Amino acid sequence: MEEAGRERDRTVAVVVEDTSAATKDAAAVSTKPAKRYPLALWVAILGLIMLVGVYIFSLSLKQNGMLFGLMQANMIEKEREKPCHDPRIPDAEIPYVHYPTPNTYDREECVCTGVRFFAILSMQRSGSGWVETLLNSHPNISSNGEIFSVKERRSNITAITKTLDKLYNLDWYSSAAKNECTAAVGLKWMLNQGLMKNHQEMVRYFNRRGVSAIFLLRRNLLQRYVSILANAHDSAMKQLNGTHKAHVHSKDEAEILAQYKPTIDRKMLITELKRSDKLASDALVNFKNTRHIVLYYEDVVRNRTLMDVLDFLRMPKRKLSSRHVKIHTKQLCDHIDNWADVNNALMGTRFESFLNGSSRRRS
Repeated sequence: MEEAGRERDRTVAVVVEDTSAATKDAAAVSTKPAKRYPLALWVAILGLIMLVGVYIFSLSLKQNGMLFGLMQANMIEKEREKPCHDPRIPDAEIPYVHYPTPNTYDREECVCTGVRFFAILSMQRSGSGWVETLLNSHPNISSNGEIFSVKERRSNITAITKTLDKLYNLDWYSSAAKNECTAAVGLKWMLNQGLMKNHQEMVRYFNRRGVSAIFLLRRNLLQRYVSILANAHDSAMKQLNGTHKAHVHSKDEAEILAQYKPTIDRKMLITELKRSDKLASDALVNFKNTRHIVLYYEDVVRNRTLMDVLDFLRMPKRKLSSRHVKIHTKQLCDHIDNWADVNNALMGTRFESFLNGSSRRRS
């Protein structure tokens, strides 16, 4: 019995020693420093990940470009198959030639007359009304006025596109509408009438519907500001027999309106000129990826021609006419009541050249 007891004690002792040894080995393992990868390896892995990402991105762009090319080729092919397609139209022009089917009348013998869509994009008092009347004197062009001056039509993007769809489907009636044989249809649209607010959607719409943009801007923003103030004054005072006229058709009317000489707040002048300049610059940037042409009011006044626009719209050359009469024809100093204050405010600024009627700004 005693030997059996001693044997059990030795067995317990061996187990205790083995457990102790295992604990020491575990401790030894846990205190061994973790293996660290060199910095160069991490840089190599990161570089490999970036290369793979660039490769995948390039494949995506290529596929998208191929997809767009296939879509455009498919659209051109479909246009060629239409009964009205003119084989003389170059492929690059096909997206901009349309054959509307109005809901309100039949185009009859003009059903296969191709129609180009356009929009005159401008700012108030930049000559858009005058230019529009010139275009409307062409027998094939219908520009339907400042449609989005009505707030409900620009209340949201749905209202805007619905209005444009109706216009470009030739279902819009105005005094300028030539209906059946219209070959170019459009409107004038002020930049602050929902256009810039929704510019991303409108760029997509213009490109999808094949709408060409005609930018009409004014280089001398001081002259434009004088016209804005004078027009606001006449809107309040109604100087012509108790009626307000934004545009006049006789020299007598023009002379009456030109008698008003606004007093310009010199503290607000620079701010106003900068705001107008930025609005025009932003518009050109935002719509740079659309088919467009840029006109300046001063050039149209000097040349009295819109042949570049007729070429842009692919319209036959015609002599254009308008009954509009220019209101402010004298030097700026003769149209501003506090000329000395304005002169001092702009001297030394990038708008200094406006003082002598120049269209150039200092950079």
